[in-house]
Amino acid sequence: MMELYFVRHGKTEWNLEGKYQGGHGDSPLLPESLEDIKLLSKRLDGVNLSNAYTSPLPRAKTTAETLINDMKQSVKLTVVDDLREFDLGIMEGQKFVKLEREIPEVIHAFRYEPKDYDSSLIKGESFEEVAERTTTAVKKIVAENDPNSSILIVSHGAALVTLIQSLLGTKIADIRKDGGLSNTSLTHLKYSNNEFKLIKWNETGYLHKKLESTDTI
Repeated sequence: MMELYFVRHGKTEWNLEGKYQGGHGDSPLLPESLEDIKLLSKRLDGVNLSNAYTSPLPRAKTTAETLINDMKQSVKLTVVDDLREFDLGIMEGQKFVKLEREIPEVIHAFRYEPKDYDSSLIKGESFEEVAERTTTAVKKIVAENDPNSSILIVSHGAALVTLIQSLLGTKIADIRKDGGLSNTSLTHLKYSNNEFKLIKWNETGYLHKKLESTDTI
């Protein structure tokens, strides 16, 4: 049985400021995120990774590199372009509160009602498009690895929610049914007989802190 460990990148400056980063924007990890990644590495103690994969965006790639180093494992890290975050078009770099005033219907749909999300209004990607590219990437990863291996995948909040729920067979309308994913969170799936099974969604207890609203998307 294959073990898949999905990690959302550590908290960044723009996360703290309440700004959308998307598939083109980026900002540095906060110093506290390095400590959070170290705590995650302790949570994963005993897991022998076979391979690791990351989005190309610096916040995810730095998280993956730091985590592997903290785990003291010599494992190949492969950059997979299709693990990048949603293209959020004109929303990227803008503050949540500003956009909630200017395009409230779009923001509400993105966060809570994916079936109503019209990505053309912000010149970005749809949930369907992100589900297609990310699930295709992960199914390729699964096919290339030993069926009994343990795999690390580091990506982004909205993309991971869409990816993981799609792997589990969730319809687009219900993509948000389990909520979002927090910075430096761990979501664990098992894969066997062509089926993905959820073991744990958005685990964060190892961080030993109360999460803030800017931690989860």
